[in-house]
Amino acid sequence: MAGTAGGPAGNGLPKGFRSAELGWPELHRIPHPPHRLPLLGDVLGASGRTPLQDSLRYARQLGPIFRRRAFGKEFVFVWGAGLVADLADEARFAKHVGLGVANLRPVAGDGLFTAYNHEPNWQLAHDVLAPGFSREAMAGYHVTMLDVARRLTDRWDRAVAAGRPVDVPGDMTRLTLETIARTGFGHDFGSFERSRPHPFVTAMVGALSHAQRLNTVPAPLAPWLLRRASRRNAADIALLDRTVDDLVRARRTARGRGERGGQGEQGDLLDRMLETAHPVTGERLSTENVRRQVVTFLVAGHETTSGALSFALHHLSRHPEVAARARAEIDRVWGDTTAPGYEQVARLRYVRRVLDETLRLWPTAPAFAREAREDTVLAGTHPMRRGAWALVLTPMLHRDPQVWGADAERFDPDRFDAKAVRSRPPHTFKPFGTGARACIGRQFALHEATLVLGLLLRRYELRPDPGYRLRVTERLTLMPDGLRLHLERRTARAAPPLPATEPEPAAGESGSAPRCPVRRAGD
Repeated sequence: MAGTAGGPAGNGLPKGFRSAELGWPELHRIPHPPHRLPLLGDVLGASGRTPLQDSLRYARQLGPIFRRRAFGKEFVFVWGAGLVADLADEARFAKHVGLGVANLRPVAGDGLFTAYNHEPNWQLAHDVLAPGFSREAMAGYHVTMLDVARRLTDRWDRAVAAGRPVDVPGDMTRLTLETIARTGFGHDFGSFERSRPHPFVTAMVGALSHAQRLNTVPAPLAPWLLRRASRRNAADIALLDRTVDDLVRARRTARGRGERGGQGEQGDLLDRMLETAHPVTGERLSTENVRRQVVTFLVAGHETTSGALSFALHHLSRHPEVAARARAEIDRVWGDTTAPGYEQVARLRYVRRVLDETLRLWPTAPAFAREAREDTVLAGTHPMRRGAWALVLTPMLHRDPQVWGADAERFDPDRFDAKAVRSRPPHTFKPFGTGARACIGRQFALHEATLVLGLLLRRYELRPDPGYRLRVTERLTLMPDGLRLHLERRTARAAPPLPATEPEPAAGESGSAPRCPVRRAGD
């Protein structure tokens, strides 16, 4: 497999790919697929397009810990709840940047998602940007989320009027890209006015797909086998960088005129990147790191949420009884208000269960890697040397029958009612990773997705294509492939228009945040 090269890291460990035999002294005790081929490894029946789904199939066959070998390099996969709980121990394990994540470093460098643990910019950026996800900041973003959702419903209303099905993944990508771009960076990509995806989205998909493809070819042969693909990838990265550089340049120009970017006096994420010093050290993000953080947020801030919303709408269309129960809650909590307030979203507890159950079955960031900080023994059974790592298969963790029962494949939002959640051991639900390096934007994503599901269920009945069977596209993240839904406007009380005005304050709110000025992007 093509991996990242490099010399020793700041923690004394090599940065490049570390094969399992270097870190697992008793690797022979861990099962692997049958019919292993010399040199090639466990490649029979494997697909370069669906490596995650291949691993899920092996997981069902081989058990809670197993290994795979490809082109001379060995990987350990873990999904058993007890093993994952041990890997979640921050005193003994840390995030491991490897496989596809390391392959994204040409795109995002030492951004929050792709930084190595020893790189100082991770902690600096985390401390500077964490206030951008406070409750006060989230309440300010809510206004823009509503406005972007109105553009989605305008598009879907036109589809209903024309009798056309809607492209769910495509439209969820438009929605979530516009949401993170406007709330975080005061920028409008004009996604809903385009018949095809914005070039930024096309380049992003290309870069993610290339990062995954690098894991399917022998590293020494990658420069020859992927020559054309590497040129395309370089062009994709250049487009991503140009887009971000233009965005940052426009903000610096506006600041020079005394203008703020958005989200009122508190500013948005880009304002924080450009203006905020670390509260203790006084350090600021460098120009290069600002670019990397903006790329990270634009990509990670929309790709996973669009997938989660798409999977949720698929399940809701296939389970009308769940959709009806969710609508009843929405009608009760939101009533006749045309634009629900920030606090009213958190009161949609059943809708949130729908989202959590969706993320259980199809966590759109489907794996995370952990490495040993020192020599240790995993779950008292498997010795690991310092730097040894394992990849946690989150969809299988979320299907562990010892935790979720024999019916773990069944879609059931009541798995997340309060009593059921309290009855489960910790570290069994990990859609956002674990520990200090877990997703910084998880509350942003959950609020956005819950709000959007509430608005869409209140407005439409979802009609699936009877012939559609769920297919999953992999590009490091997961997304339903080819999902189309037919819609019907609801005639009940709960389908008012979404106005381009500020939301009515919910009970206990003193008012709404000011509207965010935006700039429309060109190609």
